[in-house]
Amino acid sequence: MIDDGTGFLTIGELARATGLSVRTIRYWSDEDALPPVARSAGGHRLYDAGSVARLELIRTLRELGLGLDDVRRVLTGETTVAQVAAAHVAALDAQIRALKVTRAVLSTVARRGSTAEEATLMNGLARLSTTERRRIIEDFMAEVFEGIDTADPDIRTRLRFAAADLPDDPTPEQVDAWVELAELIQDPEFRTTMRRMIESNAADRGPDVPAGTSLWFMSRLVRLAGDALEEGLAPDSPQAAGVLRALVGDADPAAVLERLVPATNVRLVRYRELSALVNGLEPPSSHEAEFGWVVAALRARVGG
Repeated sequence: MIDDGTGFLTIGELARATGLSVRTIRYWSDEDALPPVARSAGGHRLYDAGSVARLELIRTLRELGLGLDDVRRVLTGETTVAQVAAAHVAALDAQIRALKVTRAVLSTVARRGSTAEEATLMNGLARLSTTERRRIIEDFMAEVFEGIDTADPDIRTRLRFAAADLPDDPTPEQVDAWVELAELIQDPEFRTTMRRMIESNAADRGPDVPAGTSLWFMSRLVRLAGDALEEGLAPDSPQAAGVLRALVGDADPAAVLERLVPATNVRLVRYRELSALVNGLEPPSSHEAEFGWVVAALRARVGG
């Protein structure tokens, strides 16, 4: 404190009182965050006890990551510490999410041994905004279902859930799965395969068929074919014909076969696996053996 009875502090004394450097205090003063309360006869900046408290607040806000613009707004009463803190929490949350995506992408690149081109693609797909990712999903759903109003609504619901969005806090495995899933649902060939499957489903449905019938049929197929496999029934055996009658009734085996084959597509199986991974679920069973048995049994009946 200068010895003139005023109680003022020089910038050096203020630095010693707070533990901050003269350079830092001078910078904050130059930026109008800590204006001097007076000037000495020689033009040097002078501060008082209120300046010490103000300086401690500035230091706290700066250590919390606030910029000087926000600091000045708090000090002048334009906003409150709570309001600025809430805004910074939201900004930090966004930064944390971005860092987690960065970490997940880098982990995936390292694990895969990706090329520069693959790393670029992966990073681009992973960093799409929520709106951009949802647009990819909506485009996929629109192309697959456009103009097909009689498809089982349960299939539409499940397919939309399966076309999962990347969570805010993804693991490297989820980033990996999302990147592959995004590539898959943008592939025209895969979209064509999915649409054919939906068209086949719609062709079998009348206006009074309840929702969920298609999924019930698949569940029944897995159960009956699973029993046949356990009993060791050959797909071309007479007993297999009885299993097929229990499953499809009097339907034309050739027509059933035509509609069932798309459901066994390996890329569709992969789609389900990837969707489960992105959703944080255990990948579902593909029931490859059961579907394979029914397809073989149907082919035996149609001579294919």
